[in-house]
Amino acid sequence: LKIIRLLNVFTPQKSLEEFQDLYLVMELMDASLCQVIHMDLDHERMSYLLYQILCGIRHLHSAGIIHRDLKPSNIVVKSDCTLKILDFGLARTACTNFMMTPYVVTRYYRAPEVILGMKYKENVDIWSVGCIMGEMVKGSVIFQGTDHIDQWNKVIEILGTPSLEFMSRLMETVRNYVMNKPQYPGVSFTELFPDWAFPSDSEHDKLKTNQARDLLSKMLVIDPERRISVQEALNHPYIHVWYDPAEADAPPPQIPDKQLEEREHSIEQWKELIYKEVMDWQERSKNGVVKDEAGELFVSPCYLSTVA
Repeated sequence: LKIIRLLNVFTPQKSLEEFQDLYLVMELMDASLCQVIHMDLDHERMSYLLYQILCGIRHLHSAGIIHRDLKPSNIVVKSDCTLKILDFGLARTACTNFMMTPYVVTRYYRAPEVILGMKYKENVDIWSVGCIMGEMVKGSVIFQGTDHIDQWNKVIEILGTPSLEFMSRLMETVRNYVMNKPQYPGVSFTELFPDWAFPSDSEHDKLKTNQARDLLSKMLVIDPERRISVQEALNHPYIHVWYDPAEADAPPPQIPDKQLEEREHSIEQWKELIYKEVMDWQERSKNGVVKDEAGELFVSPCYLSTVA
């Protein structure tokens, strides 16, 4: 669906002892969202791109996977405006007893609960979508911090100091730091995303502008308990015009062993597990690499020494 398809995996090495290089074969796309995000997008294209991102996220979440690293460079598009999400190097299963580190996600799209070291849930990805949408509208990164402390400062300067109820859920040392910051009233979303930043050629565009701004105000919410969910975003008027149950409600991908990455393995054990998986792929594709609909491939090399 809206997740990049892995068509084949292979290695040029002939044994586990020699195993060093891994090649991932994926469907070929035309560009990353980085190249599209600064174009003059009309409401139709913008809402359709966002709808597809949300479908992809919902598909992941239905399998218990949180992406954690959504950003324009991890989203690829074709010239017909179809979109795929890729790069799951930081994706993690949504396991309640697994505290995920806050220092691995790209800073500009990092949700407040990640910056502050709180446990987080699926709608951590919704914050990232809000940042991406805001960048589509303004043509520049919304929260551009120089480090994780400056990132938090940028968020509260723009959105305002969060509630005491939110503060009460922070670790004591973090809460003391956050509460000692100056109190910021925040900027209104009308000021942050003014009418002129949106397409405005017709009355229909003005309606869509108000809907788009409303969606942004529901995604860019510091407190995850008050932030919109993926399903609520898909049901939002700005997005719901594209709603297709075959896409949005597709069955989750099958994951044979969801706890694999949470178990401790040595580098040699990981190497053996990966090599076994590659051999299984090669066994399944003895008749040759399967091509995508266009007959085109993208081959991405992975170097085990770097991964290790």
